[in-house]
Amino acid sequence: MKVEQTCKILSKRQLNAYAVEMDLAVGDMVRASLTGPGQFVHVKCGEGRLLRRPISVCKWRACEDSDTLTIVFEVRGEGTQWLARRPVGHSVDVLGLLGRGFQIEAGETYLLVGGGIGVPPLLGCAGSCDGAATAILGFRSKDRALLLDEFSGSCADVQVATDDGTLGHRGYVDQLLRQELAGERRYRGILACGPKPMLKSVVKAAAEYGVPCQVSMEERMACGVGACLGCAVQMAGGGMKHVCKDGPVFDAGEVDWNA
Repeated sequence: MKVEQTCKILSKRQLNAYAVEMDLAVGDMVRASLTGPGQFVHVKCGEGRLLRRPISVCKWRACEDSDTLTIVFEVRGEGTQWLARRPVGHSVDVLGLLGRGFQIEAGETYLLVGGGIGVPPLLGCAGSCDGAATAILGFRSKDRALLLDEFSGSCADVQVATDDGTLGHRGYVDQLLRQELAGERRYRGILACGPKPMLKSVVKAAAEYGVPCQVSMEERMACGVGACLGCAVQMAGGGMKHVCKDGPVFDAGEVDWNA
């Protein structure tokens, strides 16, 4: 059940020069509509703006008095700049939880692959894997990295790649992914979130090694509930599905990666 709440900002911190982490008190939103990691909320950013901003959920907690959510977002325009400037103690209008998240089987080991602002929702996946997951995280450069300590505390292993080599492996996440898949450890599946070119490379590697893969798609969206049909994705079997309602998480085999 989707819930719209006026949510108090409990805390806020700058993760780097571009990204902000915000904790929100969200009433019974987690208890009413959480289905798993990878879901998102639609946040109203600014007075009188028509479009909300979709932001993935990083962490959550169900409480008797008020549930809490942690969101992480980058400042990319007026809307997210407005949100980043909201002080602790003020409130924002939040619609959620929305979408279909990752499907994780209890007791299984997963490989998490994230790029840029696609990294935060995978922290929820790490928490659902009871410390057994391996995370491969990619950023443009060291100054763009975020949540590394949190992943280190929630995963069996964390590997980092940066495009310019200022932190960890120099290059892209798919290079580290192939090394990991060629090793001795076996994974129930790959859970990936990031820009489409990265996802396409991850899906290709997963197919070559015969490992099931789920992907969280990034698309522009307006309504967040499947009414405007603006976030359509071409499916491999023909037809379209919508990121906000049918996703954002899809089985990699569902998506037409050549569209």
